[in-house]
Amino acid sequence: MGGSLIAQVEQLDGVLAAIGLAARTRRLLIVPGGGPFADAVRDVDRRVGLSDEAAHWMAVLAMDQYAHLLAARVPGGAIVTTPREAARVLDAAGVPVLAPSRWLSEADPLPHSWDVTGDSIAAWVAGQVHARALILVKAPGATGDDVVDRHFARIVPTHLIPIIVPADQTAAALAQIGSGVKAVEAT
Repeated sequence: MGGSLIAQVEQLDGVLAAIGLAARTRRLLIVPGGGPFADAVRDVDRRVGLSDEAAHWMAVLAMDQYAHLLAARVPGGAIVTTPREAARVLDAAGVPVLAPSRWLSEADPLPHSWDVTGDSIAAWVAGQVHARALILVKAPGATGDDVVDRHFARIVPTHLIPIIVPADQTAAALAQIGSGVKAVEAT
């Protein structure tokens, strides 16, 4: 779920409504981007010069903050921190929203740099949960080479072809992929 969607609340709520509806017949896991929470870390990094290690973990914690916002707004949303917790929420017909800091700090699978964003984290999560699809929901108008982070192509599971959609096409993308989806994300 693209963090930049916070700036467009109607788009954000439309995406969350589409996810809530699709979750009635599909197993979905939301992986949040960092949005303005990660932008605050970028700003601090520019001003004071954080180490790559500090910036990485602060940005991951920013994703946790966005996860709480999303879980509060998506129908049936619940914060999860591990695959096991996600499975429990899915079994209860809920929508798990991953706050990734705990899982990532335990596994530490990705480089600590600004080349890694929620895109790569979502791709890694998709591989770990054996997702059948990965949808990156972006703010409308996001185009060009910077739509995904620089590390994404190296980490996306080979069995998945990521679907990158603008927020206003989320419902159509969810309908197109059919049932059995396990991961939904964007940065």
